[in-house]
Amino acid sequence: MDFLEYSLLFLLIFCFTYSIWFIIYRRTKTSAPTNWPILRELPAVIGNIHRGHAYMTEVLIEYGGTYEFKGPIFTNIDMFFTCDPANIHYIFSKNFLNYPKGPEFRKIFDILGNGIFNVDHELWELHRKTTMSIMSHAKFQILLERTLWDIIEKGLKPILDAFAKQGKTLDLQDVLQRFTFDSITKLLLDHDPRSLSIDLPYLPYEKAFGDALDALLHRHITPKCLWKLQQWLRIGKEKKLMQACEAFDQFIYPCIAQKQEELIHKSTIKEEEFAFLNAYIKMYNQWNDDDLGTLQTFLRDTFLNLMLAGKDTTSAALTWFFVLLAKNPSIEKKIREEIQQQLHVKEDENLKFFTKEETRKLIYLHGALCETLRLFPSVSLEHKVPLDHDILPSGHRVSPKTRMILPFYVMGRMETLWGKDCLEFKPERWISERGGIKHEPSFKFPAFNAGPRTCLGKEMAFVQMKIVAATIIHNYNIQVVEPENVYPTTSIIMQVKNGLMVKVVKKV
Repeated sequence: MDFLEYSLLFLLIFCFTYSIWFIIYRRTKTSAPTNWPILRELPAVIGNIHRGHAYMTEVLIEYGGTYEFKGPIFTNIDMFFTCDPANIHYIFSKNFLNYPKGPEFRKIFDILGNGIFNVDHELWELHRKTTMSIMSHAKFQILLERTLWDIIEKGLKPILDAFAKQGKTLDLQDVLQRFTFDSITKLLLDHDPRSLSIDLPYLPYEKAFGDALDALLHRHITPKCLWKLQQWLRIGKEKKLMQACEAFDQFIYPCIAQKQEELIHKSTIKEEEFAFLNAYIKMYNQWNDDDLGTLQTFLRDTFLNLMLAGKDTTSAALTWFFVLLAKNPSIEKKIREEIQQQLHVKEDENLKFFTKEETRKLIYLHGALCETLRLFPSVSLEHKVPLDHDILPSGHRVSPKTRMILPFYVMGRMETLWGKDCLEFKPERWISERGGIKHEPSFKFPAFNAGPRTCLGKEMAFVQMKIVAATIIHNYNIQVVEPENVYPTTSIIMQVKNGLMVKVVKKV
């Protein structure tokens, strides 16, 4: 048989197989991926990659919250998906020690080094203790508030004013990412990169976060041998990841060196300026093992982890918050009225400093932010591999070879958890009968993770989100261009695909 005959034979086999699949699909009307020979369920994933979160939701809800995905044979990318609240509670809390980050996670997220998100056991506990001691310090709270307002006044406000005056469209997601990047860098390293300037400069190290997260998601669905080959050849997503790492290093290492130099030579230093640096240097010296590398490498890993936590997660939540307000103008009106009534400001009053204590009074705003995170959790999924064989509350068996994916996005869309109105944006569901914020257990609302690994920056994130949201809502009208065409990216961080284009109207 010549090449043409082989091609025709292959085409006939393909058409026959597709016809059988189509007939079965039409009869069953199931969301589940078809289990093909050799490729198994991978074609369904590839075919729905553009709507990954929605497809994952359809499959998991149809299968009661747990699904075992079968990747192509010999590729070792089978995955166990579960959003069953009982399983989540068991994995993150009840049997926490059997579900560490583990070596598989460390291989995929190798760019995080020995930072808090990439380590387990004693080193993780030391990281957590050190970070908690800093964030709970009174001087840190003062520094946080001062930093936020410095960047709002010198960065965010001038940009919003300029675009309002010009009447041009603005990518609000990009602006919020720049805001959180400048904020977290100033907090951690006492350095303002000024990415939030009128000309919106291109900064490789700021954009590197997106490239890195994209490549890390790619590693989850690609056979290890393939992405390792790409890494060796410096091609594809792995090339972008390497370039992102280089950009991180070129930015972070000089900042660390500068702060160390100032620490050595200055005799009169404000204590809070160096709280982070001092604390982590002390932590490094406490850790007796030699597995942390040099001090500079350890500090680089530590600050990169914290920057990753404080940059895209908060900006993503704020971006989706304004998307949801655009679709629900009555809720935006209620938030604006709450600001005026609770903080005693007039509608036409100029930019006002909203303090942390003042924003505590904004209960409805807090509820709207919780509702945003329920529907669009900043971290869309978590990755786990058990240490030992185990049986989950759902009855499923897992082993040390089981790659587990915990999709938090799906949990916000489960009727069994949130009722038949689970797809509606209702801040009221977070407000108790007494008028305060209603607490929901983390295994039901894992937007800030769950169990011992619950996000340490949760309180800081709410302070930042409420101050920024209240400031923008009180001073501007944000008009989203085509809000009906806004979709999430298929990524670890829940961002808006292609940015969020808006028009800014300054309130008179």
